[in-house]
Amino acid sequence: MKKGIAMKKGVSGLLAVLMVMSVFLAACGDKGAEDQSSQTYDPKSKLEFTWLNVLHTASPPTETIKSKIEEYTNSKITFNWVPDASKEERITTALASGELADMVTLTMMTNSSVRSSLKSGLFWDVGKYLDDYENLKKIPPEVREAASIEGVLYGVPFQKNLARAGLVIRQDWLDRLGLKVPTTLDELYEVARAFTEDDPDGNGKNDTTGFVDRSDLRYSSFKTLSSYFGTPNGWKVDESGKFTPEFDTPQYMETLKYSQKLYKNGYLSKDFAVTAKTDQQQQFAQGKAGIYTGMIDISNLRTLSQGLQKGLKLVPVNKISNGDGKYHVWSEGSGVGGLLAFPKSEVKTEAELKRLLQFVDDLIDKDVYMYMTGGIEGTHYKIEKDGAFKIIDTDLWQADVQPFSSSRPSEVTYNLKDANPEKELANELVRENNKFAVLDPTVPLDSVTANEQGTELEKIITDASFKFIMGELDEAGFKAAVENWKKSGGARITAEYEEAYKKSKK
Repeated sequence: MKKGIAMKKGVSGLLAVLMVMSVFLAACGDKGAEDQSSQTYDPKSKLEFTWLNVLHTASPPTETIKSKIEEYTNSKITFNWVPDASKEERITTALASGELADMVTLTMMTNSSVRSSLKSGLFWDVGKYLDDYENLKKIPPEVREAASIEGVLYGVPFQKNLARAGLVIRQDWLDRLGLKVPTTLDELYEVARAFTEDDPDGNGKNDTTGFVDRSDLRYSSFKTLSSYFGTPNGWKVDESGKFTPEFDTPQYMETLKYSQKLYKNGYLSKDFAVTAKTDQQQQFAQGKAGIYTGMIDISNLRTLSQGLQKGLKLVPVNKISNGDGKYHVWSEGSGVGGLLAFPKSEVKTEAELKRLLQFVDDLIDKDVYMYMTGGIEGTHYKIEKDGAFKIIDTDLWQADVQPFSSSRPSEVTYNLKDANPEKELANELVRENNKFAVLDPTVPLDSVTANEQGTELEKIITDASFKFIMGELDEAGFKAAVENWKKSGGARITAEYEEAYKKSKK
């Protein structure tokens, strides 16, 4: 009996020792982690990392420019390219599974899965580090604020112009039909009619239409037309702080009716609801339509049209009023194109984070900016005597350089004069858009319900809008869809935005 008691005491003593040792080791481990996270880093050290990035071209880039970027930044990059057409599914799946890279390009800032992942603490808060870097410290406070969620910056903001929306119209078709560049929605409708019914290409066939479009309310003609009508960008907020979703306003309904009329008369491509962006561009390049939404794509449209359209002349258009002479254009993200974010699961220490931030800072240097914009001088581009930037070999540029252009952390740090007058005018109009850009008041705000259900609820409105445009839903049916949105969680989203807005004003 006494022996048993002794054994128990021995075991208890041993357990006590082990517990003390485990606590000691854990403390050492924590201290080691602290030491590791606060260790200094060498900004010039070799960096090997993975980058989950969005691909806006048909094929990934060759190694030519990648090797130049790696040489300049002393890095070895392994890209995981996600096609733009499938980015929503691929990125949300990666976030859910935790299968991420050291650096992740997040462009869908209104996506509920993305916002939920950011708020969950999955990514590093980089706000306190930016001022330690030569280029990153120049990111304006308003851009940092717009890119933050409840005051926390979960990645380096992609800096873009406030508003890039606008139209590209066939100037040669306007000239052939004796029409002027439209300045009002009524004039634009007449151009769409004429491009459909009056044989603008002169081939004697009924084979053209006005608007070529795609299955995306936000980046198709609809959002741009909506802003021309004076629709709020995402949400309207009045002086009392009351929020109203854009689709519950008279201007949104006016846009629906305008688009429905275009569609019914054949002035809007009949297959728009099932058309991808690349197909939309091809249809325009093949001369099947004369109005394209996306002013910044003007150079690409001309390139795609080479050998297909003789005498092609394009004109970018950014100022269309509803008849009152006032201009509005929606701003995508208030000058923020997304985030370069760093998952804590992959980037485990502060030293690693700082080295990656140095890499992003290096990308904004002019040398790397030119690699990602033009390529190698003398091979891909040249600078004309008047200082204009000109691509030498379009095919080579598309293969080596173009896929990198959308990955530049800043599109506003440098301005290049484009040798293509059409593109240069488009660039000027994008900058002019700053004067009448309409911002989304919810960009810096947060709603738990929107994070959890926003993308799902958005489909209710998207489906109803498409059906209305195609004549499958009347005004009462659309309003019923809005009420369904409210009952399904939209009312909570509205209330949460109102509460967040009030807090932000204190």
